[in-house]
Amino acid sequence: MTKPRLFRLWLVLGSALMILLIIVYWDNVGTAHFYLHTSLSRPHILEPLPTPGLGSENVFTSDVDEFLDTLLSSSAKQNDLSRRKTEQPPVLAPSKPVLSHMEENVRGYDWSTHDAQQNPDRDRQQAERRSLLRDFCANASLAFPTKDRTFDDIPNYELNHLIVDDRHGVIYCYVPKVACTNWKRVMIVLSESLLDRGSPYRDPLDIPREHVHNSSTHLTFNKFWRRYGKFSRHLMKVKLKKYTKFLFVRDPFVRLISAFRSKFELENEEFYRKFAVPMLRLYANHTSLPASVSEAFSAGLKVSFANFIQYLLDPHTEKLAPFNEHWRQVYRLCHPCQIDYDFVGKLETLDEDAAQLLRSLKVDSQLHFPPSYRNRTASSWEEDWFANIPLAWRQQLYKLYEADFVLFGYPKPENLLRD
Repeated sequence: MTKPRLFRLWLVLGSALMILLIIVYWDNVGTAHFYLHTSLSRPHILEPLPTPGLGSENVFTSDVDEFLDTLLSSSAKQNDLSRRKTEQPPVLAPSKPVLSHMEENVRGYDWSTHDAQQNPDRDRQQAERRSLLRDFCANASLAFPTKDRTFDDIPNYELNHLIVDDRHGVIYCYVPKVACTNWKRVMIVLSESLLDRGSPYRDPLDIPREHVHNSSTHLTFNKFWRRYGKFSRHLMKVKLKKYTKFLFVRDPFVRLISAFRSKFELENEEFYRKFAVPMLRLYANHTSLPASVSEAFSAGLKVSFANFIQYLLDPHTEKLAPFNEHWRQVYRLCHPCQIDYDFVGKLETLDEDAAQLLRSLKVDSQLHFPPSYRNRTASSWEEDWFANIPLAWRQQLYKLYEADFVLFGYPKPENLLRD
C-alpha cells in the first residue's frame, strides 16, 4: 500500500474517531433520543460540499458525511421503540393566559378552541405549496437578493431562526408575527429544552412568554459553530436531509400591519427607543421626544403607519442595519430556495395546518397546538390601513416583499397597486 493511500486511510479513521467523540459528548442533543422518521420525511439530494485542494480532501468530506449519515440513521430504529414506551397521554385543552384588555384588542386573540377536521385534500395542498416554492426558486424570471446562494454561502448569523428538535427530528424556521410564539412553545415541549421544577413542560401555554423568546432556550443552527466547529456544516446538512423541516407564513402586507400594531400601538420600550424615536424624528419632524414610551404615549406621540412605511422604503434603513426580524422578508429569515421544506403552513389556515403537521409528526397524542387567534380578513385590513398611503409607496413596498408574495402563493394585491 502506497504512502498516500495509508495517509488517507489514517486521516479518515482519525476523523471518524474524532466525530464519534464529539457526538458521544453532544451537549443538549443526545443521539440516543433521535426520532428521525416521520411520515413527512422524504429523501433529499444534498448539494455537494465545496472541495478545493487535493483529492484527499474529497475523501475526507465524503467519508465524514457518510459516517454521520450512517450513525444517525442506525440510531433511529432503537429510539423509535423508546418513543413508543414514553409517549404521553393526550393533554387537556390549554387554558387562556392572562392578557391586558389593550393587548387582547390589538393582537385580536380568540381563545375559543377550533377543531380542525381531517381533509383529504390537505396532502395535495401541501404538495402544491412545496411545488410552487421549488418552481419559483428555479425560475429565472423571479429575481431577488440571496436567491442564487448555496446553503454554504449563508453566514451562520443568518441561521438563527432554524430551531432544532433532535428528539423528534424536526427543524422549525420561525417567522415573527406568524404564530411563532406558540410554535416555539410547541418546540420547547417536544425537545424538552426547558424544565419546570425539574420536569419538562407538557402544556405549551404553561411556558412563560419571556422564556419562549429567550434565545438560550432553543438549539438553533447558528449555535452549531460554537459547539461543533468545522463539523457544524456537515451536521447541519445531515439534519436537513433527515429531519422534517417546516415553517408558517402569512400574507406579507397583513404581516406588516400586525408587526406595526404589536410593536408601535402597544407600549414597547425597546422598540420605542430603537425604532420609534428615529422614525418620529426623520418622518414626523419631532426634534424633542420623551425618554420613555409611556411619556410619549401620554403626550400623543406615536409612530403612524405612514411613518413605518417610509422607514421600510428608506434606502438608508438597510444601510444602517438589516430589517428587524418582525418585518424582515421570509425569504431572508428561512432561506426557502436553499432549504427544501417538507411542510409549508399558513396563518390563514393555521388550525387545519397545525393539526395536520402534528399528526404527521405523530405527536398529536402528546400535545395540542394552543388555541389560535382568528385572523381578520386580509383584504379589509389592507384596504383600511393602506387607504392613506400614496400609490407610489404601495408599489415600492410590493417590490420589496414581492418574493414572499410569489414564493408562498399569495395573490398580488392589485387593488392596492393601481389608481
